[in-house]
Amino acid sequence: MRGVSAEPALTELTVPALSLVVLIGAHGAGKSTFAARHFAPEEVFAQADYPDVPSLLAAAGERLAAGGLAVLDGLFVRPVDRVPVTGLARAHDVKPVPVVLDLPRAVLEARTAAPADVVAAQVAELRRTRRGLHAEGFRNEQVLFSDEQARTLPLRRTLLRGDRRDLTGPFDVIGDVHGCLPELRDLLRELGYDLTGDGARHPQGRTAVFVGDLVDRGPDSLGVLRLVMGMVAGGAALCVPGNHDEKLCRALAGKAVKPMHGLDVTLAQLEQAGPDVQAQVRSFIEGLPTQLVLDGGALIVAHAGLPAHYHGRGGGRVRSFALYGDVNGQRDELGLPVRRDWAADYHGAALVVYGHTPHAAPRWKGHTVNVDTGCAFGGHLSALRYPERTTLSVPARAVYAPPPRPLPVPEGESGSQAAGSG
Repeated sequence: MRGVSAEPALTELTVPALSLVVLIGAHGAGKSTFAARHFAPEEVFAQADYPDVPSLLAAAGERLAAGGLAVLDGLFVRPVDRVPVTGLARAHDVKPVPVVLDLPRAVLEARTAAPADVVAAQVAELRRTRRGLHAEGFRNEQVLFSDEQARTLPLRRTLLRGDRRDLTGPFDVIGDVHGCLPELRDLLRELGYDLTGDGARHPQGRTAVFVGDLVDRGPDSLGVLRLVMGMVAGGAALCVPGNHDEKLCRALAGKAVKPMHGLDVTLAQLEQAGPDVQAQVRSFIEGLPTQLVLDGGALIVAHAGLPAHYHGRGGGRVRSFALYGDVNGQRDELGLPVRRDWAADYHGAALVVYGHTPHAAPRWKGHTVNVDTGCAFGGHLSALRYPERTTLSVPARAVYAPPPRPLPVPEGESGSQAAGSG
């Protein structure tokens, strides 16, 4: 028997502002009424209005591709019927969010012309399978058990964790630090920040934005973490994770990872700092968004860059690209991942600022700029000032890790320009 008391008490419904909302319920559950109450007509795609499910999903897919929320109004009480729904969400890199109307069978039978045995079978199948929605790929499932809940609970649209369009800057977007604490402090001072202990703040209210890879290779990853965490906690900085940060997080979670490329030193520093600091670092990295959408969508920050069709979207493919770039598993003659030059084909409206692949100087390519200038390899630590669109670099104090190959000089840059600062 279904135990209503075991269900969490809902005070509101939430759906991501860009998502595929799926209304699930038997005949007579009130899905269309619910859809009309909470969503605009152009957002709702009712199964009854289309000749078949493929045409229904195709229409909803067009809206998702254009960046709009889509709502599917149908039965979807069987797992087999929900498979193409989660597939549609994956294809458009949005979350499939189910809102389940699990009303008493007597209520359904009293207000639908469907045969009682059909309604009973639908209710039984829904209750048998709805607890497996998360395993099917759905997220943020919410269940309503009465008309009153469907009628009175407010529905709030939430933004992607990194959607900070409300923040307009000015920003200082800082490239891969890789444990180079002395150079980070040098750069922040050059940018005009006042450093105090494990924090820093700009007297004119500028915000530092870190593109990730805070750790490994350099001499003081723990010090970098403490400084960046302090700045973020104090509202003076934002941050996205890099692949090195993500690997550190997995190691702190007890996952099996190879302690390469300086991770062994980072872990030793955290081991000495103690379990409380390790927990703080893990929580910090886990809480970072994989992309930041800033200045009304005019500025995108992601560690390895992000093509336009991934801006403001979530899911595994988006996260993988943001962390690792355009890779397919192949490696070059040095054993390094082969990274395709996604920026060469980027034609989006937003300026994308990223790092991950070091160059001898900030690399401008179209409407993108790579600010990883190989500090840990003896290069520079660089920042992009936004909206000024100027860069500033400080030289590395030492070669902390030998570069696997010479840092490439960006097109249009001379060697002397790459070695300077400003």
